Amino acid sequence: MTDTPRKAHPRPPSVERLIQAARERVDGRDREAVVAAAREVIGGERSRLETGALASKVDALAVELADRLEAWDGAATSALVPAINATGVLLHTNLGRARWPRAAIEAAARAAARPSLLELDRTTGARGRRFRIAEEHVIALTGAGDALFANNNAAAVALAVGLAGRGGRVAVSRGELVEIGGGVRIPEIVRRAGARLVEVGTTNRTRVEDFEAVLADGTARLVLRVHPSNFVQEGFVESPDPAAVTELAHRHGAIVVDDLGSGAFLDTAAFGLAHEVTPRERLAAGADLVTFSGDKLVGGPQVGIIAGRADLIARLRRDPLARAVRPDKVLLAAIAATLALYRAGVAARDIPVWRQLAISLDELEQRTHAVLARVTRAGEPVLQVAEIESTLGGGSLPGQTLPSRGIRVMTPSPHGLLAALRAGDPAVVGRIERDAVTLDLRAVDPDEDAGLAAALDAALAGTAGVSRSRGAAASHN
Repeated sequence: MTDTPRKAHPRPPSVERLIQAARERVDGRDREAVVAAAREVIGGERSRLETGALASKVDALAVELADRLEAWDGAATSALVPAINATGVLLHTNLGRARWPRAAIEAAARAAARPSLLELDRTTGARGRRFRIAEEHVIALTGAGDALFANNNAAAVALAVGLAGRGGRVAVSRGELVEIGGGVRIPEIVRRAGARLVEVGTTNRTRVEDFEAVLADGTARLVLRVHPSNFVQEGFVESPDPAAVTELAHRHGAIVVDDLGSGAFLDTAAFGLAHEVTPRERLAAGADLVTFSGDKLVGGPQVGIIAGRADLIARLRRDPLARAVRPDKVLLAAIAATLALYRAGVAARDIPVWRQLAISLDELEQRTHAVLARVTRAGEPVLQVAEIESTLGGGSLPGQTLPSRGIRVMTPSPHGLLAALRAGDPAVVGRIERDAVTLDLRAVDPDEDAGLAAALDAALAGTAGVSRSRGAAASHN
């Protein structure tokens, strides 16, 4: 019996033939990139042929090659999908937290576009301090002796905790052993800094005398206080007076580090919220160092800020970890521009997060009506102005809310509508409240209102079409 020979699959074109066919659209590109993309296209064609599919024409594969390369051109400038934050969470971690002020955006663009005197003394021509102006802004705003930047606040805390020394003990109240974003926990940060954690008090109640036991015998070299920024303890709870703990720690030669998380420079109480402790207040109360984020209530880019005693900051500068976690020139330029707005007295006007906090209900309601007037499908499903509550988010003032206004969409498929909104351009992110899609306008920039209306219009049209097709299928069955 003779075996039937297997039928050979067609072969895709060679790399050179494919590149030649696409020559008019790929000329001027690096050959290595073109070859790599051609191999990917040929690999895809080979996989299709092995399934028994008909061979593609070389011209069609050439178009696929050129399109692939041109798509990467677009990805180079728009890798992050733009979004409208209509969740009602002003500092939404998953949406990038603080929207930068225009001054910071312009400063970052200038820093990225050309060389700058980043570490060069203009007078002597010798190497100088790294972009000192940003640190000078922090010193002026906090009353600190000196300041230092890291690439985020977790890095700032790890750097500060390292002052305890390798194997040095760090005392933390059990009620402050929190988990921050991404599953990172304070005990892990302490251990990764090479220090040893000493837990003080209990989860719900810690007193000054609890610290006495670990400070009196020299067990702890550093006291770390962590702002419980993303939760609130209520009921049978007690926490020690910060000034009393500081006095006790200093009496026994220990360093006090306050991790403030948000680090507000303006009084949040003036915006209808509870007072958020400021870096200046904690330093004035005796803390040796404070750490906080640049992209929360400061309202700028993601950096970690350390401010406090000049001698301790000098020690941190010599730590090799400081170089490993330092921010680049673009972030330094952006945070310097943001901090300058506070010193100029225009932060409440020019920094988006503070503008969002200050916006009145009347203005929000007017904007909501204007957005609804732009939605041509306003009668199907039911859309209405909603009285809702916004939150600050970003680990700032947990449990605090501000009255707001937005759009409530009563639809049979709220999850489907949210998905359609996220799939739009720009993507719109809202929330479901009382089985309805809610779009809160407090975190939406007025310049985005027209885009929000258009996105809602398109999403409603798309979900209505899906609902009708499903309904027709159900009737047919």
